[in-house]
Amino acid sequence: MSEAFVHRPVLGREVVEFLTSVPAGTVIDATVGGGGHAGLLLDARPDLRVIGIDRDEAAIAASTVALARFGDRVRLVRAGFSEIADIAVIAKTTEISDHQGDIVGVLFDLGVSSPQLDRAERGFSYWSDAPLDMRMDARQDLTAAEVVNTYTEAELATVIAELGEERFARRVAAEIVRRRPLETTGDLVDAIKVGIPAAARRRGGHPARRTFQAIRMEVNRELPSLREGLDDSVHLLTPGGRVLVLAYHSLEDRIVKHRFADWSGTAPAPSTARRLPPAPQPAPLVRLLTRKPVRPGEAELVSNPRSSSVRLRAVERLA
Repeated sequence: MSEAFVHRPVLGREVVEFLTSVPAGTVIDATVGGGGHAGLLLDARPDLRVIGIDRDEAAIAASTVALARFGDRVRLVRAGFSEIADIAVIAKTTEISDHQGDIVGVLFDLGVSSPQLDRAERGFSYWSDAPLDMRMDARQDLTAAEVVNTYTEAELATVIAELGEERFARRVAAEIVRRRPLETTGDLVDAIKVGIPAAARRRGGHPARRTFQAIRMEVNRELPSLREGLDDSVHLLTPGGRVLVLAYHSLEDRIVKHRFADWSGTAPAPSTARRLPPAPQPAPLVRLLTRKPVRPGEAELVSNPRSSSVRLRAVERLA
């Protein structure tokens, strides 16, 4: 297996437990990575198949090797969240059992994997100097270099403020524009450090963390893709099937929480004009399995410190 994708799946035991009771059929692992979650699930449930998708060519290569022992129970496709509805058609192409074509689970593992962060040449990390890339799919045109060197100062400030939740976004954007052209992640880190006041740089972790997050999410359309994938996933499920999402920061988790609340009918009802009856609510599509997100235990935090921010939410499709 490629060393770039040898890593432990986050909340692996909990993911398998949530999918233990789904009917026989196919699970879509929407971020297959090195095949960690998929392998655990296929071992636990011999009556399941997995369609693993990932935008990263290296991930598909690694999971092909890691999951080879499962034979035709696994199909791997290089694709993104927004293509889930089309990818689900693959579940109909091999007749292994009467229910093999049923989609009984969709798993989203969001954010950047440890192997991607650890490969400096990918440009995701602010700890080493590398080309400004940050693409999860090398086939796409937009890179971090294009974002930092061609967006207007106002556009950059908006991206950094909204996707990075950086309170000094305007100052950082102004410094980036002043230093153009930026060629490497080191150039970007230097601009960010100047844009953030010294007192703020001394607390809250690396000063470039929020801006790097924002630019990565912009390059890869992470939030729009998540919304599209989530909205398709619930309609693909057979009754009793489940959607699981592992989110690593508040923007992702907020989207998931609100989508799950809407689907389950637990979202607050919209306000209506006085003296008018409340608008009828649609029948719920799912039931919530996690009123509060599942977090990693102490043992996992010790063995994998990068799991500290993860939140797992799950729902089950109703008839």
